[in-house]
Amino acid sequence: MTRPSGGLGREIILSTVIATVTSVIVAIFGLYIFYGVVIRVAPELLFPLTDQWLPRGIEWIMIGTLCTVAAGIAVVVATRLARRIVKPLVSVARSARSIAAGNLGTRAEAGDRATAEATMLVDDFNLLADRLERASEALPRWNATIAHELRTPVTILSGRLQGLADGVFKPDPALFRSLVSQVEALARLIEDLRTVSLLEGGRLDICFQSVELSGEVEAVVRLMQPRLESAGFTIATALDRGLCEVDTARIRQALIALLENALRHATPARIEVRLRIDERRVTIEVIDRGPGLPPDFADYAFEPFRRYMDQGGAAKGSGLGLSVVRAIAEAHAGTASYRTRDGGACFSMDMQRHR
Repeated sequence: MTRPSGGLGREIILSTVIATVTSVIVAIFGLYIFYGVVIRVAPELLFPLTDQWLPRGIEWIMIGTLCTVAAGIAVVVATRLARRIVKPLVSVARSARSIAAGNLGTRAEAGDRATAEATMLVDDFNLLADRLERASEALPRWNATIAHELRTPVTILSGRLQGLADGVFKPDPALFRSLVSQVEALARLIEDLRTVSLLEGGRLDICFQSVELSGEVEAVVRLMQPRLESAGFTIATALDRGLCEVDTARIRQALIALLENALRHATPARIEVRLRIDERRVTIEVIDRGPGLPPDFADYAFEPFRRYMDQGGAAKGSGLGLSVVRAIAEAHAGTASYRTRDGGACFSMDMQRHR
């Protein structure tokens, strides 16, 4: 690729000088034409003049001086303008080449006197560089965590199936139920990974349909109720009625993730599922009786693979459940949040209502 013959700064300076000198020359010659016409047509309008038509020596000196001064002023002004525009562009170009070479920590600088547009360009470039750096740093952690989470159910399935093939295990309903549970866990993990990755890539498709949302919430509660009650929980609901445009499969997926989060981390007690519907917003809340999240962990709870470990215990879950909830809430033009409530934990999805 050929390089351009001149830079943007040089073009700005040259254009400004040409425009200024041209304006001065036009003004001077315009005045002389004016005087010539007036002298020939109506000389009485002017004070008496000599017959000398061309400028005298001192007049040529003055004209040259005016042009020189105008050109000098134009150079100074254009140079200052060019620096304000070109310096940030050069910084962005250098930083882009540095990032392309692998130095993801490089950032562009706008300078104190950069134009608003140049400053905006630098800020947007640095924001892009920050996200690229964070994504690059997170990639090895994502790969390691995904491999770990997939290895556990796959290893169990492989071992038990091999045992069945070798005659170590006898085929019975309990063993088959165990294998099915491992397959279901693996399927949920894969779907959670798919949901989060699609949102991160901006490709999470949502299929909206008008439904009575309270009925969908009740169906999920009935589905999860046996597991929750067997673990010592009781569940209560407070559901507003109303038609909403939502992706029912995604809403079910998010609510299941919230209930499984409570099943995994909350103290066995009463769990409340609430659905509030007004003219503009739809809010789904799952409230347990604690212990809730530590303040230093709450800010990161909805990020992928962020898993809270109890004191002296091991991490529970895959660290994807709450990130799936956030992804689905954002896909519905909403947000997912956590707050403490009456000593317990309240996880909520707040979304726009479409009807």
